[in-house]
Amino acid sequence: MNVGKRLVNYALLYKKTLIFALIMLTIAVAAELTGPFIAKKMIDDHILGIERPWYETVEGEGAVNYNNKWYKRSDNFNEGEEKGAEARVIQVGREYFFINGPIELDGKRTVDENGNVKISRNDQEAVYEATKLTKAQLFSFYSPQIPKLIELIAIYFGLLVIASIFTYGQRFYLQTSSNRIIQKMRKDVFAQVQRLPINYFDNLPAGKVVSRITNDTEAIRDLYVSVLANFFTGIIYITGIFIALLLLDVKLALICMILIPILFIWIKVYRKYASHYNHKIRSILSDINGMINESIQGMTIIQAFRRQKETNKEFETMNEEHFTYQNKLLSLNALTSHNLVGVLRNIAFVALIWYFGGASLGIGTVVSLGVLYAFVDYLNRLFQPITGIVNQLAILEQSLVAAERVFTLLDEEGVDVSKEDFPRYKGNVVFDHVNFGYKEGDYVLKDINFEAKQGETVALVGHTGSGKSSIMNLLFRFYDIKEGKILIDGKDINTISKQMLRKHMGIVLQDPFLFTGTIASNVSLDDPSITREKVEKALQDVGADQLLKSLPNGFDEPVIEKGSTLSSGQRQLISFARALAFDPAILILDEATASIDTETEAIIQDALEVLKKGRTTFIIAHRLSTIRNADQILVLDRGRIVEKGNHEELMKVGGKYYQMYQLQQGKNKGLAG
Repeated sequence: MNVGKRLVNYALLYKKTLIFALIMLTIAVAAELTGPFIAKKMIDDHILGIERPWYETVEGEGAVNYNNKWYKRSDNFNEGEEKGAEARVIQVGREYFFINGPIELDGKRTVDENGNVKISRNDQEAVYEATKLTKAQLFSFYSPQIPKLIELIAIYFGLLVIASIFTYGQRFYLQTSSNRIIQKMRKDVFAQVQRLPINYFDNLPAGKVVSRITNDTEAIRDLYVSVLANFFTGIIYITGIFIALLLLDVKLALICMILIPILFIWIKVYRKYASHYNHKIRSILSDINGMINESIQGMTIIQAFRRQKETNKEFETMNEEHFTYQNKLLSLNALTSHNLVGVLRNIAFVALIWYFGGASLGIGTVVSLGVLYAFVDYLNRLFQPITGIVNQLAILEQSLVAAERVFTLLDEEGVDVSKEDFPRYKGNVVFDHVNFGYKEGDYVLKDINFEAKQGETVALVGHTGSGKSSIMNLLFRFYDIKEGKILIDGKDINTISKQMLRKHMGIVLQDPFLFTGTIASNVSLDDPSITREKVEKALQDVGADQLLKSLPNGFDEPVIEKGSTLSSGQRQLISFARALAFDPAILILDEATASIDTETEAIIQDALEVLKKGRTTFIIAHRLSTIRNADQILVLDRGRIVEKGNHEELMKVGGKYYQMYQLQQGKNKGLAG
């Protein structure tokens, strides 16, 4: 499904509101576009209508007294009402004359030296005896039209009020539904991020993901709020105007319709170039966000190693590239928007002048001033929505490119949150001939075989890159194996949903991650099943109260981003309490004591004993002294288990574990000396 259809599908989620807004928009446009027709009627029927034939009549409604005789305009007679002798009132320059009789032709009008009116056209000429009307007499001829003019003005004003009310309504509902669409889209994108496997984030920096959730969805919001509103408004306005032009003059309306294919072709050409520029701009902006995010997180290293200039130079390179493409897009927008509308406007008015100018040369084809006024008014109105549509092309293209990026993220294969209830397992873990590689064909784990029984503590040791963390990643199903099996209580973990598998697992990392909130909220992670009492007991059981009691607010002490105001030991104890509060059947400690001072380590070792009770515990450790009491120690080298046993058994063997232990003990003695 293409981007356009998917955007439409999102809009259809709120179709009732959108349809209601479009109905209001249609009413507003109809009310507003009725104005020129009313103006035409006022000009032709009630202002210039004074030149229609007048007939003698008797005193009554619509009759005008002139020289002791009563006259009524031809269109004011009722059916069957008797008409007397014809008379005419015509305008010559700025003055009006009364002619007591009909006129045979109309054309150029002049007044001769005798005060007579001479009318000439081509080779024809006629002279009429006329009397110049005073202002009072002229007003009396206009007086029957004044109530009708006031009535039309009131209708015109009423329609403007209706148009204003419905215009406000359609904008309100259209933008409300647009905001709802983006709210739903952001919710879907963020939910999708939660569904994505860990390996997705290995190749996409966090800043780029953030850019898609914030910048790209904001660009799509502009599509619904600005582009959608302007396009809908513009299309309905243009349709309404062409209907009005067809009612006025079919031939000229058809000529003006040439503007539509011209506009369509211009939009296609624009989009061809703008799409390329916008893809570049969005991609570079995403890279900039990624770099900014990385720089902020690594600011300590940047400043410690004095890399500010180099980092700034790298940023400037991307910023300059972004500026270059923005300028190219700006030039394209400037070329299309103003020039396009100007060209189309000139074409339309040339057609208008040619048509009406040519029409005025033909006998009996002179158009009325009201029709001319209405056509000019409608043509002026026609270019307002065209300008609106053309000016939105840049936003449209930016939004479509942003939508493409967002939908690419939404199309990534994720894992739906499982609602099934999975009973707490005992924690018997078996790795059965497991092979694994992050890249196809490049194995980092080779033929891994071991068994961890319920309640046992299994330690994984080995040099960096030996595969210790990879084993834990597989157990947590952050990555899935392709060869071999991992069993928990005899059940293949690939048959258990990831959410249910992890529900009964806990993990404590070397550098624990704390969220913005409080110490208590970081223990419970706002899980409603974990009460305040459970939080406090977990903190006390791991000995965290000894290190946290000095804080002003105790367990309610605010935690800012990543817990940067807390010491390493405090953060680690909070993560221990978190694991304890969730009561996992399987606990993984990933070098949990590697960066802890000796005094805090003693507290944490006590906390470890509390944590391990009744649980199958996996410890990844570099400090071999911390795992002497482990039930089983697995020694890894280059992705293989080379030794297996407890501390005493492995020391007797005198193999790789023995060498590592002796090396560490020797270093420790050297440091002590």
